[in-house]
Amino acid sequence: MPQIQLYDSTLRDGAQREGVSFSVVDKLNITRKLDELGVHYIEGGWPASNPKDEEFFQRARELKLANAILVAFGSTRRAHTRPEADANLNALAVAGTGTVTIVGKSSAPQVTQVLETSLEENLSMITDSVRYLKGKGLTVFLDAEHFFDGFKADRDYALRCLTAAEEAGASCLILCDTNGGALPSEVMAAVKAAKAATGVNLGIHTHNDGELAVANSLVALNAGAIQVQGTINGFGERCGNANLCSIIGNLKLKMGIDCITDEQLARLTEVSNFVSEAANLAPDPFRPYVGASAFSHKAGLHVHAMAKWANSYQHVDPAQVGNRRRAVVSELSGRQNIILKARELGIDLSEDGTEVRKLLERVKLLESRGFQYDNAEASMELLFHRTRPDYKAPFELVDFMVVIETRRRAPTRNNLEETLAEAMIKVKVGTEIIHTAAEGNGPVNALDQALRKALIQYYPNIAPVKLVDYKVRILEESTGTESQVRVLIESSDGDKEWRTVGSSTNIIEASWLALADSLEYWLLKQSTPSV
Repeated sequence: MPQIQLYDSTLRDGAQREGVSFSVVDKLNITRKLDELGVHYIEGGWPASNPKDEEFFQRARELKLANAILVAFGSTRRAHTRPEADANLNALAVAGTGTVTIVGKSSAPQVTQVLETSLEENLSMITDSVRYLKGKGLTVFLDAEHFFDGFKADRDYALRCLTAAEEAGASCLILCDTNGGALPSEVMAAVKAAKAATGVNLGIHTHNDGELAVANSLVALNAGAIQVQGTINGFGERCGNANLCSIIGNLKLKMGIDCITDEQLARLTEVSNFVSEAANLAPDPFRPYVGASAFSHKAGLHVHAMAKWANSYQHVDPAQVGNRRRAVVSELSGRQNIILKARELGIDLSEDGTEVRKLLERVKLLESRGFQYDNAEASMELLFHRTRPDYKAPFELVDFMVVIETRRRAPTRNNLEETLAEAMIKVKVGTEIIHTAAEGNGPVNALDQALRKALIQYYPNIAPVKLVDYKVRILEESTGTESQVRVLIESSDGDKEWRTVGSSTNIIEASWLALADSLEYWLLKQSTPSV
């Protein structure tokens, strides 16, 4: 198989995901990360479509890319318009990139029903556009939009669109599963037909509406395509695009194709998380290869086997993609889960001692009462430390009381009321007991304020710690307001995030337990050297 070209379209297709909007600075930073990853082509956007992309291409001229070629994206000329009079083509010509990708229809029904023009005019639009850009000294790729649907509707016409672009000078013809509904067998047959009909490089661009984007991409490469397009984390419109992280992992580790170096592959998880952060989206922990849970193990049987043979329950070494193995402790755990988790935390537990058994019993008891540690590793780590005879908590709760009061505002037309919460707490630090009170816009906020007020005089560096997310889950819906509830809190100090859990039939108590764990965990990490 020839050298595979990786083509990333995160900055355009990825930005079409609902809720995602990259700033110009975001796009420049992502471009640098993709270049470090070893991607061969980076599609920067559509310079004729909006001022942001125009600014990006202007500022991108200053980038010093070591591995990647920056590509501008656009479309074929409009129907019955000369290419030199087409604003889109002219914007591509001055975008400052040596390579451009234009999208053109390759489906007869799309031409007649969406473009509302003739099949011959569409072929002329492809030919004229490629020739015009080639005449400007540019390398031109054609995205054959709706190719697989077009191949099923009118095979001959879909292939004529490809040969028209080839004859006009296109360097690569990218076959697009635009609606994301093709099956692997259909992709295989269509790519083979395209390869037989043309003599230039073929590429594949798939969408994930049928959950087959990665599979279809790999099938196309096996059928003769040499360029594969996708986005980091599979970001894209509707159900997304082919996930380039999974494609790279499969190419390198399953198919033996050195599309990037081993050192670049080890940055895959870092790049995945970086793009999620830029998109203001929490990284999906269950994403293959790069997710935090991609190599997590919960069943005791699995962890016991992996203690003997690392690959017994994982398909690759997580370090190869910059990830790591994790043991999850739960009511399903065995002794090996506890031991492996302790080692991850830098705690040495004797396999023959009673500590492991006691910890396992404690976890199972607490999970029977509504606690769950799969997604609250900070509380899990505290549980380990609290069983150690030499552990001393930085503070202890003596008691707390929360009062919620409804006050009527100054008379208005709507006669509105406001609710105020006040928390009074007693905590013990060393031998001293501190009694404080604070108001908040809700009981959890009031508890948070009161606890900080008590602790900050002893631990002034606690000030940056903030609660950034708060989730409540009812565990026994059939018992109504008497139900057990679980509270999951995510906290941050501006640098790192961690999650803690609390459970009770009293939502205030459950919140307090999670909140206290959050601050205790942070104080513990400040006093514990990194392992």
